[in-house]
Amino acid sequence: MLVDMPLDRLRAYRPDRDEPSDFDAFWDATLTQARAAATEPTFALLDSELVTVDVFDVTFSGYAGQPIKGWLLVPRHLDGPLPCVVDHIGYNGGRSLPHDWLAWSAAGYANLVMDVRGQGSKSGLVGATADPDPVGAPQVGGFLTRGITEPATYYYRRLYADAVRAVDVMRAHPRIDPDRVFVAGGSQGGGVALAVAGLEPGLAGVMINVPFLCHIRRATEITDASPYSEITSYLQTHRADVEQVFHTLSYFDGVNLAARATAPALFSVGLMDSTCPPSTVYAAYNHYGAPDKEMVVWAYSGHEGGQAQHRAEMYRFAREH
Repeated sequence: MLVDMPLDRLRAYRPDRDEPSDFDAFWDATLTQARAAATEPTFALLDSELVTVDVFDVTFSGYAGQPIKGWLLVPRHLDGPLPCVVDHIGYNGGRSLPHDWLAWSAAGYANLVMDVRGQGSKSGLVGATADPDPVGAPQVGGFLTRGITEPATYYYRRLYADAVRAVDVMRAHPRIDPDRVFVAGGSQGGGVALAVAGLEPGLAGVMINVPFLCHIRRATEITDASPYSEITSYLQTHRADVEQVFHTLSYFDGVNLAARATAPALFSVGLMDSTCPPSTVYAAYNHYGAPDKEMVVWAYSGHEGGQAQHRAEMYRFAREH
């Protein structure tokens, strides 16, 4: 069943943004510090038994110089420099194994799959990256409330900085065309891709599928689905922290980051998505700063979105850009 507004209202839905005055200064300082702490990435060629793609076990510096793992898959039969898609992973997932990520290399793109710090012990996608910055403060199980009382300590500060650094690393790689780097992801990965679009200029394009972390306060008010329910559960106990929590989240909300984006964008939404309700997706889309944007609507889909059919839309979008 439909879980939100009718489509005509969604297309017009552009709520006011709740944005802190030091938003840009906060992110400028975060990314400057991350880049200053970076060391040279490593790319270890893996004996993967795949015959059409070279696979590299990647380690690069993310937030505060902390090590982040990934896989880089490069089509073996194509000469560089190649276009590259940096892939971001859904909630609780990790980089898994290289043969789980053949779709972009099969289409002729290099593909960096960035591991998610601290995640990857659920959903069958095994992670390999620690989150060495535990805050030690009370939190609900999961990641959404880790360090949530202050922007400086919030988990997604680290994750978004990791994701921007992943683009830096790909732009410097000799087999990658720095002018043809895309970012992509679904759910949490869609929210992270949207954040990168708002923080990193010059991307060739961004593919944002059923994104999480958008219009967060509304999401907590209209769905009790996980992971937004982690915030609800936290605030049911920490009743005095409501405004401080949403102040923190305003630095990470995809609606505020979307307003700063300049890259062409392909969004998708499932009108029956109770995990990331459609109005939260349209709030980010309607605030998205670049005029070159399109929304693919999957009318009878939930959080799975368009799946293989949407992959075809992503191939088309990447080819056109």
